[in-house]
Amino acid sequence: MDLGLSEQQELLKNAARDFLEKECPETLVREMEEDEKGYSPDLWKKMAEQGWQGLLIPEAYGGAEFSYLDLIILIEEFGRSLVPGPFLSTQVGGVLPLLEGGTEQQKQYALPKIASGETIWTLAYTEPSARFDTEGVALEIKEDGGDLVLNGTKLFVRDGNVADYFTVVGRKPGTKGDDGIELVIVDAKTAGITITTLKTIAADKQCEIKFENVKVPKESIIAGGAALLKKVQNKATVLECAYLVGLAQMDFDISVQYAKDRIQFGRPIGSFQAIQHKAADMVTDVDGSRFITYRAAWSVDQSEDDADLNVNMAKAWVSEATRRVVAHGQQIHGGIGFTKDYKVQLYFRRQKAAELAWGDSDYHREAVAEALAI
Repeated sequence: MDLGLSEQQELLKNAARDFLEKECPETLVREMEEDEKGYSPDLWKKMAEQGWQGLLIPEAYGGAEFSYLDLIILIEEFGRSLVPGPFLSTQVGGVLPLLEGGTEQQKQYALPKIASGETIWTLAYTEPSARFDTEGVALEIKEDGGDLVLNGTKLFVRDGNVADYFTVVGRKPGTKGDDGIELVIVDAKTAGITITTLKTIAADKQCEIKFENVKVPKESIIAGGAALLKKVQNKATVLECAYLVGLAQMDFDISVQYAKDRIQFGRPIGSFQAIQHKAADMVTDVDGSRFITYRAAWSVDQSEDDADLNVNMAKAWVSEATRRVVAHGQQIHGGIGFTKDYKVQLYFRRQKAAELAWGDSDYHREAVAEALAI
């Protein structure tokens, strides 16, 4: 595995950073916390003009046809700037499942609209069971002639309030575990759908979505079942790790600069050993998180045999390492680090949301232990 970025990837990284520093300042992040939609349509349009929504999408469907590793690089920059909105949701709920299991008709209909920024997608997976495996899927998908009927509740659906389409994970009646799992495309305007936006620590837009006798045509199924879901889940988990890496890097940069600028007892607080050690721990955790994330991304992209293990190790480590980073960042700032006037509280709260997404460290450590057969 070559950890160095190619010339094209360096250009992507630098262009993304320059763009987001200009178009997604801290003021916008704060505004979107109070905004009903939670994202800026203007920024969404500008990102589409950059080709980002279609980064993974083949050129035949209006995309840029970049690689999954390129998307990892972009998402790390999103973490640095705390980009609000449904970009990651659309990649996970729309692009990934359609590319992996969509029919040609589904791809031709949906992918160009995603690439242009015309439509927003999200994945409706987790439920009140609070599980991240297929055992937690209870939403029922019954056949009714040429239609499918969905009944059940999904929780913590990201950006469900603004999504045009849901990719809903459900199961056939009378099945358990991986058996009977299906992924179904559902238009958000379909009768029988109730969406409630939840209050969260990160002030992001996570929703409860109830499906009551929601009818969709059988052609809405994305082929692949539990195997497809696993592929999407692995890639989505590593994308979450990349977001956390960018977030932690920026929190570290802000905190170190503050330690250099803040004068106490006649000298910068960064000259005190306790602060220096916190900074040393932070940079170690950031770099360790970046390495294990890119190792997992490479493993998933290459479909290596140990991809599942690498994903589980990455999320277990990154979840806890970045939590340590943001905690040290606030401690370096002192009490003011918890106030809304200072930027680090934004990173602290976003870290908690991303840490729990796709399973916390305990969930993934258990998966690692199972893989080790102990």
